[in-house]
Amino acid sequence: MIKQELLQYRPSLHFATKKNWLNDPNGLVYFKGEYHLFFQHNPNDNIWGPMHWGHAVSKDLITWEELEIALYPDENGTIFSGSIVVDWNNTTGFFPDEPGLVAIFTHHQDGSAEIAQKQTQSLAYSKDDGRTWVKYEGNPVLSHATKSDFRDPKVFHHIETGKWIMSLATGQSISFYSSSNLIDWEFESEFGDNCGSHDGVWECPDLFKLKVEDTGEEKWVLIVSIGDNGISTMGSRTQYFVGTFNGSVFTPEHEDIRWLDHGRDNYAGVSFSDIPEEDGRRIYLGWMSNWRYANVVPTDGWRNQMTIPRELYLRNIEGSYKVIQYPVEELTSYFEISEAIKDCEVNPSNSKKFEVNERYVDLFLDINNEADRFGVALNHTSTHITTIEYDAINQVILLKRRNSGNVEFSEMFSTDQELEMSERNHIQLRVIIEKYSIEIFINDGTYAITSLVYPDETCESIILYSQGGRMIVEDGYVAIPAKNVTG
Repeated sequence: MIKQELLQYRPSLHFATKKNWLNDPNGLVYFKGEYHLFFQHNPNDNIWGPMHWGHAVSKDLITWEELEIALYPDENGTIFSGSIVVDWNNTTGFFPDEPGLVAIFTHHQDGSAEIAQKQTQSLAYSKDDGRTWVKYEGNPVLSHATKSDFRDPKVFHHIETGKWIMSLATGQSISFYSSSNLIDWEFESEFGDNCGSHDGVWECPDLFKLKVEDTGEEKWVLIVSIGDNGISTMGSRTQYFVGTFNGSVFTPEHEDIRWLDHGRDNYAGVSFSDIPEEDGRRIYLGWMSNWRYANVVPTDGWRNQMTIPRELYLRNIEGSYKVIQYPVEELTSYFEISEAIKDCEVNPSNSKKFEVNERYVDLFLDINNEADRFGVALNHTSTHITTIEYDAINQVILLKRRNSGNVEFSEMFSTDQELEMSERNHIQLRVIIEKYSIEIFINDGTYAITSLVYPDETCESIILYSQGGRMIVEDGYVAIPAKNVTG
């Protein structure tokens, strides 16, 4: 039985387990009208521990039903991250009657002072839409003689070669393997030397094609998460590379480091497999936490949650391809506009306040800025306040959560989150606010800032203010839970 007080504080729009620990999203796949979300789960404690695969399903990516645990540890180890594909053509031989699901995951065995940890790749398959799973009797199907960090397989079917391709995190690199049957794997290439950030161990890769906005062009994108090294100012975070992939080798087109999110709390995200062609979206989901403090965030009975699912695409900005992200359109039906905003001037002597006091909020502001600085104060309570502030002189957006509520559990949690951006006059903000999270999408998804907060209430009011000039909200809205939504 779940305590009523725990239900009260659980997120409405973000997936969290009924109880105990959650981290990386795994096995994201669409099959027979359901989105499946598997996840790293310790069902026996509220901190990271022996990993299982939890499981939830959804019809609309927002409301999730948590099901029974899908994969339990066994003689090969605990169950680390991985992916799921639909074996449409029975390449494995597991599905003589109709297509089914194949999970490709890492078996992990702890090491000791004398023996390194051991990580191998294994299979399980389901013939009943993911409700029950059979582990392949020949597990593991892929191991390495010397690499101890050898995990997080993300598999897709490469149409041009007719092969399955596995991206695998291998220390400070991503290794690519190919297979015709998901059982027998051949090494293809290794990527990462002198590319990107190496501040921490590389984890949770995802390689996919992505459409370039308003063109017929497509590029390959490789997402790589970077673990916390214990000393950086950001903790764990996620980078990406844009380039080409010929079925064997990934080649980036740039040398600069590109971050997927400029907040502290978006890690280990990957995309859904087998989204129908008529849909065509690349849908991403991340773990909304940071390894620097994930084990101590102040929730009770459950710990950690996922981001809102986001649609990804590429935008060519002055010759540089950038991954754009925006909440999936399914989120819209959960809100109704409580106040439309049109040509609203805010200046140093005249701020603007919106009363809210709802359990979640969608705020949109299309701003013509003439001020040196403007801000959006999210007043969770009279004393718990998170501020989004734009410093036009230094051209930086700051997310300040030092006064947002409970921040004592981590020194890094109180430091400002910063995003440098060149736009000074025209800035667009969309902010999704829940009690324990704020997700900011800037300039139609060009930038994202994902951040946890721990106030006593979600948001009593919102205040817009400016310094050193005026700003005009040319268009915008405050949206609150739709009356027909009970979640």
